[in-house]
Amino acid sequence: MLQNDNMTPILRSLSISLLVSLIMVVNPTFGQSAPVAQHMERLAPPTRDPRTPGYVTAKELPDGVNPSANADGNFILGPTHTIPADEGVRGSTIPQGTVIEFTMKSSDSKIYPGIARNANTFGTVDPANPAKLIVTTSHPAPYTRKVAVYVPKQYVPGGVAPFIVGADGPDPLLFSALDFLIAQHKLPPMIAISIGNGSGDAQGSERGLEYDTMSGVYAEFVEKEVLPLVEAQAHVKLTKDPDGRATMGGSSGGSCALIMAWYHPELYHRVLTYSGTFINQQWPYDPQTPHGAWGFHERLIPENPVKPIRIWMEVGDRDLFNPNAMRDNMHDWVLANEQMAKVLAAKGYHYQFVFARNAGHVDRAVKQQTLPEALQYLWQDYSSSAVKK
Repeated sequence: MLQNDNMTPILRSLSISLLVSLIMVVNPTFGQSAPVAQHMERLAPPTRDPRTPGYVTAKELPDGVNPSANADGNFILGPTHTIPADEGVRGSTIPQGTVIEFTMKSSDSKIYPGIARNANTFGTVDPANPAKLIVTTSHPAPYTRKVAVYVPKQYVPGGVAPFIVGADGPDPLLFSALDFLIAQHKLPPMIAISIGNGSGDAQGSERGLEYDTMSGVYAEFVEKEVLPLVEAQAHVKLTKDPDGRATMGGSSGGSCALIMAWYHPELYHRVLTYSGTFINQQWPYDPQTPHGAWGFHERLIPENPVKPIRIWMEVGDRDLFNPNAMRDNMHDWVLANEQMAKVLAAKGYHYQFVFARNAGHVDRAVKQQTLPEALQYLWQDYSSSAVKK
């Protein structure tokens, strides 16, 4: 049973009791002191109703229909996720971009020398602070990452191009969507830089360190260590204009996309997220941002001046819900994204929020259905006629 801000104390108490009872059936060790090496079990995410009290008011769309690419606000997708007829077509009728790939080693990075968490370990909750996870099994470890660079057929050598940086690459769906949209003049010719993560997931891992840390470090890593290699390896020139730069990602890659723009708005003005991990998953613990990316909707966006960022975001009705790992009430992906939409609206941001029925975490069918429209929404006010430097 889902908790939300409109529940009465009695209903909330009953909900918690029911949830704990269900978890006890599935995992009898729940509630005991777990050793560091124990991996916490997860229940299957419940299906959430977009009309739940406390969620944002949203426009329900006909099944299979996307919101308009120029409309701000909140929208609900129907349960059937149809792939656009032209999506994924990279044939003779559509000019195909070139994808250049190269590998980066941790030994070459001054910013991310590499960490990893021991297999089959997770961490323990600080008994004095349920929002803080103690991880003792993370240690230095090397990694390699692949970087894939999409260069559209329409790119003029020597020209300065807009670009989008994506997490957890390579991302062939993005490359195919750009082929089609650029050929149809729905997007300007742009470079796509799809960066692989440094391995692992969540607290204590290299991927978690890169994507979940609330700071400007990952954007600085991209700027100083990745983009110069992209220009050299792909023989392109990338714009310095933040209006011509976008970030995107799914899950922790989605929170990372916003983190990049939030801490460095002089570098990025456009953010696209699927199932963004706007929850409490930062590690190491930082008292300046004690609730990790949950702090975006809890404090950072409401309490700061509006930044020049346009945001497109999505969440699925069966997105992640993990109350039994830390029990801090900050591990509900649907609620986190709903609250993101609420605070973005209150502050007057240009944003589009899509709640997808019949969809899981970073749902591939939803991404195929919505990515072309999402990219158009993201870039709708970009002036491709101006010379971008």
